[in-house]
Amino acid sequence: MKTALVLGGTRFFGKELVRSLLAKGVNVTIATRGNSGNPFGDKVNQLIADRYDIDSLKSACEGLHFDVVYDQIGYSSEDINIAYEALKDKVGKYVFTSTMAVYEYGNNLNEEEFNPYTYPLKEVNSKDVSYGEGKKLAETALFAKTGLPAVAVRIPIVQGEEDYTERLLFHVKKIKSEEEIGMPNLEARLNFISAREAGEFLAWIGSQAFTGPVNACANGDIQLTELVNLIESKTGKSPILTNSITDENRSPYGIKETWTMDNTKATDLGYEFSNLKDWLPSLIDYYNNII
Repeated sequence: MKTALVLGGTRFFGKELVRSLLAKGVNVTIATRGNSGNPFGDKVNQLIADRYDIDSLKSACEGLHFDVVYDQIGYSSEDINIAYEALKDKVGKYVFTSTMAVYEYGNNLNEEEFNPYTYPLKEVNSKDVSYGEGKKLAETALFAKTGLPAVAVRIPIVQGEEDYTERLLFHVKKIKSEEEIGMPNLEARLNFISAREAGEFLAWIGSQAFTGPVNACANGDIQLTELVNLIESKTGKSPILTNSITDENRSPYGIKETWTMDNTKATDLGYEFSNLKDWLPSLIDYYNNII
């Protein structure tokens, strides 16, 4: 891979993807609407385009060709169809950032738990379906495009210092302020991936011959009880937990059942994932220190 186009690479783990590509010596182009600035300056090429508008994206990429396109901001089959029509003769491979939300609850879920090759295909706008259903249909639309090598990277909740969703920060704040956190099942388990590793894996898989869906997550998982106890150990405050859920106390991790993925396929391909419990405590330290 010598050239790459990144659709949505200006915040959170999209930035880590661009950094990882640059570190590999890839000539990177980012396509944005220009609203969030360019954090990379002249290290990247920048196209001003609306990823959700065929004519805008096609015009911006006129006369260009990329070895790989990374789609960080596709949320539906309509989004995939727009990008495909605009880029089909301009890219050699399509890497789509998908999600663990294509799976129902379960433990150590592998890629066979959702098959985009047999899922009923329909074109929908992301506003008309749930996040998980939109990603299912996006994958289904992508793999229906014959002749275009494609990968769908399924990731769990991403953790990092620049997480604009503030999901982990929510828990640190609530515990430190001695406020209630609403969780329906404290025995449920989750796994995560760091923003750095998400970016590094995406960059890595783009240079592999592999096509199809693949899970990417740190090794290991954590029970929600363990997580709040870990935050307690860092803040010195005891969590106040309740299963009476309100809009104010609802945990962003408030799942009803265990929801974890298996990363064996990616590991067998040759990628070495980090261990969740090697970096999660230091991230909680970071959040504790900035509050």
